[in-house]
Amino acid sequence: MTEEEFLRIYRFLKNRYGIDMERKKEIMQGRLEHYIRTNGFQTYSEYMNAVESDFTGHLERELVNILTTNHTFFMREFEHFDYLRQVVLPELRMKEVDKKDLCIWCGAASTGQEPYMLAMLLKDYFGLEHGMWDTKVLATDVSTAALKQAIAGVYEKEQIDTLPEQWKRRFLRSIDNGSRYEVIAEIKNEVLFRQFNLMDIFPFKRKMHIIFLRNVMIYFDKKTKEELIQKVYDVMEPGGYLFIGRTETIDRTSIPFQLIQPSIFRK
Repeated sequence: MTEEEFLRIYRFLKNRYGIDMERKKEIMQGRLEHYIRTNGFQTYSEYMNAVESDFTGHLERELVNILTTNHTFFMREFEHFDYLRQVVLPELRMKEVDKKDLCIWCGAASTGQEPYMLAMLLKDYFGLEHGMWDTKVLATDVSTAALKQAIAGVYEKEQIDTLPEQWKRRFLRSIDNGSRYEVIAEIKNEVLFRQFNLMDIFPFKRKMHIIFLRNVMIYFDKKTKEELIQKVYDVMEPGGYLFIGRTETIDRTSIPFQLIQPSIFRK
């Protein structure tokens, strides 16, 4: 991969998706090399010519799938879910008691563990009242490959080991002689998966009460992060909660989020 080829791919990803791989040439080449070779492209320039002229968008989606990391797991940063149960949901339950309608968005859904965790928590928290509330989770990701896995909702036994035993019994069913588990339809129906680029205009018609945007801003530079957080702020209900990754930060000098605790913010 020449420097010119690297910069071409880097700028394409940066301009269209906000993904910053400026210092990741080796990673980029390592992930693309096999794809380039097995699909008959002689050079990275030839490949990018094909990507940019493919009006179906298929090659572009493949490029994003290859270069974005979708690493997540059940119970990741569980402190957030604990705070959600102990503080946020009781507060919103009182506030929205008349409408019984919560707008929840998981903006980096990856392979589905996070939005399914949210759906399980909501089901467990509201108990017998759950059917009276609309608590469906909107789950989006830029990667179509990750979303395909998420929609299937099938995980290896090792991947669900961290879940509470009662949740395993209640919300998952054993398949393949217990080597894998599938999220039950009752929980799948509580999550709406959609492909979405965070750099696009947010199309939401209603304001969000809860937004999970965890471990995705590591891909973005400072300016892109600030623009994204401003858009997030604008689509949130007053008093709404934003959860980001515990290693991530946001600049609150320009966007007036209230810091609740590290990685948890309130509008």
